[in-house]
Amino acid sequence: MSKPISFARGAPSLDIVDVEGLRAAADRALRNDPAGATAYGTSVGYLPLREWIAERHDVAPERVLVTNGSMQADAFLFDALVRPGDTVVVERPTYDRTLLSLRQRGADVRMVQLEPDGIDVAALARVLAAGAKPRLAHIIPNFQNPAGYTLSLDKRRALLALAADHGFVVFEDDPYEALRFEGEPVARMVALDPERVVYASSFSKTVCPGVRVGYLVGPEELIGQIAKLATGAYISPNMLAQAIVNEFCRSGALERSIETVKAALRERSRALAQALGEHLPQARFVAPQGGYFMWLELPRETDVAAMAQRAAQLGVQFVKGSDFMLEGGESSLRLAYSGVTVEEIERGVRLLAQAYREVSERAGAAA
Repeated sequence: MSKPISFARGAPSLDIVDVEGLRAAADRALRNDPAGATAYGTSVGYLPLREWIAERHDVAPERVLVTNGSMQADAFLFDALVRPGDTVVVERPTYDRTLLSLRQRGADVRMVQLEPDGIDVAALARVLAAGAKPRLAHIIPNFQNPAGYTLSLDKRRALLALAADHGFVVFEDDPYEALRFEGEPVARMVALDPERVVYASSFSKTVCPGVRVGYLVGPEELIGQIAKLATGAYISPNMLAQAIVNEFCRSGALERSIETVKAALRERSRALAQALGEHLPQARFVAPQGGYFMWLELPRETDVAAMAQRAAQLGVQFVKGSDFMLEGGESSLRLAYSGVTVEEIERGVRLLAQAYREVSERAGAAA
């Protein structure tokens, strides 16, 4: 049996990772700054990389904290701002690890429906008018995980206006922004309101997942508070990995890597949309303009959990839509196309369609 085809993991395939560029960056990091790359640092991260990020965001370095991946950045922010019982707004659906992290902290999680142009700000306004007092709103604005949707500029401004009126922080969780392969970029919310927004991103999607380097940009006082939490957690993040990323970024390899990844994602996304149209026309989806993910809605009666079991037996994997919600989503699923070739996409969708047909036929026979 051929190896399983995985639409489950949001990671790039090895063929689009710039291994040689990373090898050269590691060599330069150890030649140019062996003391800084190999020693303990401080919790704010490797200072040259912190400065590079600050320049990219046009902020002072004191507003930047470099972490061991963006999930670590998320955890620090939640530890700083969220207490048991605090209300936190998230999109519906949203990243499953975010849901888990917030629930572990005892947050009162309020899911607000996600639309193809981002969170339903009118619905959020109704939630606020009904008396909700959120501490934080977690938003994945570009090529959202799991849906692949992007928050429009009008909605970004409307969300910031609600945040200002109701006194909550917007957490702009944005690891996919650089991976736009169609359309025009949309202004970051942290640039529109730097005192109301905390921004997070990661080099896992643009360099490689194994580097585990992410960062936060936010108000200086809050970043200082989080730096103290980081000191208590690990004293120093991974300085060697951050030094390598710094050399990778400053050499121009980052831009070349991003172009390679975007070209592959464009091809794979189009292949996935075409294969779904041919083999699984029952699926409704919005073709993404970037990122790793496509969200599928199947007919309401579809048992996606049973479909996932059958698909796994056939050799194809995906993530159920219900994993990204507190309730509901039983007829939806997420497909990640970042780690599969065009040939694997075609074969994988055929197997998905077979699983869908078999599960639907069984359900019809039992009815």
